[in-house]
This record gives sequence, C-alpha cells and structure tokens, in this order.
Amino acid sequence: MADFIRFFIPFYFILFFIISFVGISYKVAKKIGKNPNVLPKGDSAYALVGIYFKMILLALFVYTMLLLCFPEDISEMFKIHLLEHNFLQYTGIIVMIIALVWVIMAQLQMKSSWRIGVDTTTKTELITHGLFRFSRNPIFLGMTVSLAGFFLVLPTAFAFSFLLIGSILMQIQIRLEEEYLIKEHGQMYLAYKKRVQRMLSLY
Repeated sequence: MADFIRFFIPFYFILFFIISFVGISYKVAKKIGKNPNVLPKGDSAYALVGIYFKMILLALFVYTMLLLCFPEDISEMFKIHLLEHNFLQYTGIIVMIIALVWVIMAQLQMKSSWRIGVDTTTKTELITHGLFRFSRNPIFLGMTVSLAGFFLVLPTAFAFSFLLIGSILMQIQIRLEEEYLIKEHGQMYLAYKKRVQRMLSLY
C-alpha cells in the first residue's frame, strides 16, 4: 500500500493540474479568444489571494515530489498515527478519484463561462444546470474534497495544512466571486443563491 501511495499521490495531482487547469484553460481560450486566467496582479487583497493560491499549489507539488523521491522520510514526517488505517486510505483514494471526475464534469458544464478568477471584462452566462443544481461552487467543492481525500490517504500535518489553507483560500475566492455575480446577474443570481447552497445542497 505504501508503494502505491508513493506513486498515486504525485500522479494524481499532476493529472489533476494538467486536466483541470492546463487542459480546460486551453480549451476555453480557443473558444473565447483570450486567456481564462484572469486573476489580478498588483498588491490588492484579491491579487494576494491569487498569489497564495499559486504558493499553495507550488508547495503541494514540491511535497508530492519529495514523497515520490523520499517516501519513507516524507510519509512519516509529522504523521497522525491515530488516522493511519487501511480503510481510511482506501476511502481517501476513492474520494480523490470521484472528486477529480466531479471537477472535470463541472468544468465541462461551465463551457466558455469557466474562468480562473473573476472576469470583469466579459459577461459570462450564469450556469445553474448539471452539478450546479446541487452546488453553487462544484469545482471548489471538488477541490476541497480532493484535499480531504489526500489527508485520509496520507494523514500528516502537512496534508492537513494543505486542506485547511486551501479551504480558507477557496472560501475567500467564493465570496469574491459571489459579490461579482450579484452585480452581474442581479435577481437571477439571488434567486439561485436562495435555491442552492454555497457548497452542497442535499435536497
């Protein structure tokens, strides 16, 4: 199991990044004629969130590469032994795979409305069908669940830090996007907001 995890985690996050960031960015860019990455630059609070996102992604990449190269040292560093159980690890693997499929489905359902950040220069369609019937932010939900699965697979303080910091940054980003969507779509978004929960509606 240890050898499988050593290779699974780096491969998973590399695949996640290639498909969910690079691949979808290229596909949407061809449709709209510009880069869908619209995270702002500068020293604003919003720009700072984008910088922290990039830093956490870089740290996650470095951590998973270290796990691949030095599996025994990294996997045992700050391990939470209370959560070290085969059942939890298998559950985490399944959760991570489901989360990846969920994110890809949500991105495809957004079509040309998908962006990294808030696009204030182009009016985009408000997507409310598909997975967006159950969550106003299915992509962020999938990313959060993916990090939770990662923590189950490798219960270390580092994996928990990625889950905690990543979740906080995503919640900040969600609220920034909600402010824009209210301005952009008005009552249509407010009605959608009442009908569907921010992360997951179970009814």
